[in-house]
Amino acid sequence: MTYQTTIEKSVSTKGVGLHTAVKSQLRLVPAPADTGIVFRRVDLDNFEIEAHVRNVARVSYATSLMKKGVLLSTTEHLLAALYSCGVDNVYIELDALELPILDGSSQPFIEMLGQAGIRRLRKRRRYLKVVKPLEFSDGGRRIGIYPANDFQVRCYVEYANPAVGVQEVEMRVGRESFSNMLAPARTFGFVQDFEGLRRMGLIRGGSLDNAIVLNENGVMNGPLRFPDEFGRHKALDLIGDLALVGRPLLARVEAYKAGHALHTQLVTRLLADPTLWTETYDEAPAEHRPTHTIEASAPAGD
Repeated sequence: MTYQTTIEKSVSTKGVGLHTAVKSQLRLVPAPADTGIVFRRVDLDNFEIEAHVRNVARVSYATSLMKKGVLLSTTEHLLAALYSCGVDNVYIELDALELPILDGSSQPFIEMLGQAGIRRLRKRRRYLKVVKPLEFSDGGRRIGIYPANDFQVRCYVEYANPAVGVQEVEMRVGRESFSNMLAPARTFGFVQDFEGLRRMGLIRGGSLDNAIVLNENGVMNGPLRFPDEFGRHKALDLIGDLALVGRPLLARVEAYKAGHALHTQLVTRLLADPTLWTETYDEAPAEHRPTHTIEASAPAGD
C-alpha cells in the first residue's frame, strides 16, 4: 500500500509573473493528510483556493484559478512538479495574483522539492482509476483518457515554424521521469503573436530569460535544452492541468494539438461522470522505464 505525502520543511522562491510582470514571493509549506494542494493568498488574509478543476477561471495561455473573486494565475508549472513527484498535501503561499515564471519551466520547482524533502504521512493514498474511456474533439484538436494501471501521457504538437514541426512525447509519469525528461522544458512563444497578446494584457513579464522565443526563421535565444523541447513543455502543461483532478490518476491521457482549455474540459467531464472511474487504495505499480518517442516533420532546434 502507499501513503499520502507532504513536504518535510518549508521552502520559498520569488520572481515575476509571466503575464502580469508583478513580483511575487512563493512559499511551499507542509500540510496534514487529506488537505490536498491548496493555494493561500497571504496578501489577502491567507484566503485559500484549492487546486481543483471546480476553481478554474481562465485557460487562455495559462491556467488560472478563482474562488469568490480571488484570482491565481499560471499555476500549471508548479502543479506539474508537485503532481509528478507525488506530493499529495501542501500549502502554496503567494503574495500576488500570479505565480513567478522563474525560467519558464518546472525545473526550479523540482529543485525546491529537493530542498524541502518528501515526508510520508499515516493516511493511505486514494487513487482515481479510470475504468472506461472518455474522448472528445474540438476542430482539429483531440484529447482522451483511457484505463491504465499507472499514469501515462502522450502529447502531440504541430507548428509550421521550422524549429518545431511535428513533435510527439510519450511517457509513464513519475518523479524520476518527469524530473529528467520534462521539468527543464521551457514555455515558448512566437514573435508575431506578441503585440496581440500584450494588447490582451498578457506576457508583460515575458523575456528571453524565461521563455523560448521564436521568429519565422526559428529560435532566437537558443540553444534548446532538448531537440523536442516544445513537445516536452506541452506534456508538462498537460500534467499540470491534470493535477486539477485532485487525486493521483491511474490512467493514460492522449492529447493531440490540445491546450489548457481541452485539458481542463477533460478533467471536468471525467469527474462529472462517476461511471468512468473508481476510487482505489491499491498501490500503483513501480515506475516502469519511461518511454519517449518523437516524430519530426521538420528539424527541431536552431
